[in-house]
Amino acid sequence: MNKLKMIFSALFGATLAACARSENITTVDAAAFERAVTKDSVQLVDVRTAEEYADHHILYAVNIDVMQPDFKDKASAMLDASRPAYVYCRSGKRSLTAAGILAGMGFKVINLRGGIIEWDNK
Repeated sequence: MNKLKMIFSALFGATLAACARSENITTVDAAAFERAVTKDSVQLVDVRTAEEYADHHILYAVNIDVMQPDFKDKASAMLDASRPAYVYCRSGKRSLTAAGILAGMGFKVINLRGGIIEWDNK
C-alpha cells in the first residue's frame, strides 16, 4: 500500500507541476507576437542553434540554444524572471520545449506558434 501511495503522489505532483507550467505559457500567432515584441523592453529569445540565429533572426532577439546543456544557466544569467519572455524557434517545437523549461523556472512565457517560419509568412 505504501508503494501505491508513493506512485500516486509522484504522478499527482508531476501533473500539478505540468499544469502550473502550462498556466505560465501562452502560444500566439505571428501577428500577436509581432504586436508584443515591438514594445519596449521585451525579452525576445531565439532558442535555435547559433548557426540558425546567425543566418536569420528577429531583430533584437538574443540567442540561447535550448538544445544545449547550459540553457537554464544562460537563461538565468541573461533574462529577468519578473518580466515575460517571448520565445521562438524555426517551427514552434523547440520554443515550446524552452517555454516549459522557462515556466518551470518561474517565467511567464509567450511562445510564437509556427516559429520563424510563420513569422516570415505573416
